[in-house]
Amino acid sequence: MVYRVFGDTIAVRLEKGEEVCAALKEVCAKEKVQAGSIVGLGAANHAVVGVFDTKEKKFYPNELSGVLEITSIVGNVSEMNGEVYLHIHATFGDQAGHVFGGHLNEATISATGEIFIHTVNGHIGRFHSDEIGLNLLDL
Repeated sequence: MVYRVFGDTIAVRLEKGEEVCAALKEVCAKEKVQAGSIVGLGAANHAVVGVFDTKEKKFYPNELSGVLEITSIVGNVSEMNGEVYLHIHATFGDQAGHVFGGHLNEATISATGEIFIHTVNGHIGRFHSDEIGLNLLDL
């Protein structure tokens, strides 16, 4: 991973074999990002995206593998229990043009990943909602 800071934006290039969520969490921790937004794209050969069932309060993962184009990564950065908390969604396209997406649990870069983290001057925390079953923004 290589990254540069430009004012309130961090440009990140992920390398072949790197895991997206772990790398972004590392950058945010190093740069002390407590609030921000994430956008990106790239190529992957493995990904796990989930769908949250609001009635069961449970995530259902979908595992993808093969030649995958990361058509979109979008998310945010906050903190929970003093640690970086990423909430990222992503879509992936296969060679036939089928697109799959959901909450990003993991993705392995196959060629490159190009991610921008826009930092916000402030702190946004999270709290767990038993009613909803998710960790919500604490505003």
